[in-house]
Amino acid sequence: MTTPAESTTGTTDTTAKCPVNLGDPALLSDPFGGFSRLREQSRVVEAAFPGLDQRFHLVTRYDDVRAVLSDPRFVNNPASVPGSDTVNYRAAFLTQYGVPDDYLPYFVSSVLDTDGADHTRLRKLVSRAFTVRRVNDLRPRVEQITEDLLGALPSHAEDGTVDLMEHFAYPLPITVICELVGVPERHRPQWRDWGRRLVSFGPNADFAGATVEMVDHIHELIRERRAAPGDDLLTGLIRTHDEDGDRLSDRELVTMVISLVIAGHETTAHLIGNGTFALLTHPDQLARLRAEPELAPRAVHELMRWCGPLVQAPRARYATEDVTIGDTTIRRGETVTPMLAAANYDPREFDDPERLDITREPAGRRETHVGFSHGPHYCLGAALARQEGEVAFTALLRRYPGLALAVDPADAERLLMPTMWRLQRLPVRL
Repeated sequence: MTTPAESTTGTTDTTAKCPVNLGDPALLSDPFGGFSRLREQSRVVEAAFPGLDQRFHLVTRYDDVRAVLSDPRFVNNPASVPGSDTVNYRAAFLTQYGVPDDYLPYFVSSVLDTDGADHTRLRKLVSRAFTVRRVNDLRPRVEQITEDLLGALPSHAEDGTVDLMEHFAYPLPITVICELVGVPERHRPQWRDWGRRLVSFGPNADFAGATVEMVDHIHELIRERRAAPGDDLLTGLIRTHDEDGDRLSDRELVTMVISLVIAGHETTAHLIGNGTFALLTHPDQLARLRAEPELAPRAVHELMRWCGPLVQAPRARYATEDVTIGDTTIRRGETVTPMLAAANYDPREFDDPERLDITREPAGRRETHVGFSHGPHYCLGAALARQEGEVAFTALLRRYPGLALAVDPADAERLLMPTMWRLQRLPVRL
């Protein structure tokens, strides 16, 4: 795990004249260090995404990031910008990767892409399934799934090595969220495959094919569940749709399933993967958590801050009016991306932020990091993700006290992409 280089002492509030290339290999290989250096240069930095002409603003400092994430003047849907012909950055990105026009609306109109009353309406339809109380009720099942997966790890070993991403970090959250939503077990390997393809942007990637297959599959799944209702979230959403289409349209029903299943396992899988890697490369923290498993809630918060899988906010924001941050004026209709990684390493908020310290966060539910975002779009499944992390780390360390990396940390295989920090494989010896 690379940590940021020492911050420069000089600061300026002027936006950089040359846009930052988010596809720069140096930035991809060390986003925490790279964005930390940009943060100390400027509160707002102009950037560009590989392959797209559109430039946008990166907001880098902790207070500014939290402010943007909670400020109603910054919206997730460019159509919410009055009198503006703002380009939908996400739609442009998906079009670039070949998503057909008739499938595009399923990926640009989810609960993550809405504002105001529409966002509140959609969020309320599923929020009851993710309350702390409901998540606590799920804990025995999460613990059982965890123990079953850990018990099976030796059977996956090849030459004494097991890929923890493939056989633990991914299967745990995808099993939990699929059971909660109502995705049958026979379909879960396909969801895992779609997840892989949706984050593969190389020349041979089948990003567009994954989106088409996923949407078609969900339509079929809805037909199946309508004919044979179950005790799951999908059945409840179908009932809401059938009884009151004004509360949930056909397209919104499909996009809700996509959002819940993909967001409900991809990020958590990499929290578990990144967190395990961090602990195995910091023996003092590993020993502390193993000796004091009650520190798990605080450890999960710190790991989400220090090596969280989201480098930037999950959705770009659009200014509905001119807004000034520092010496930079963001014009109405312009695109803004709050950099979670830069904010979580801001020394103005965190003492010695490059240091991993699983006791950093206070006990209880309060969190200071922005790894789960902030404001009205705060991660809906944060409580479930935290619980899965707590269960995963404590059970893994208890079950395999000799757990160790099977590769040199410098040789860890990562999927380098601007929005995420994720391992492709995590080879360990049990």
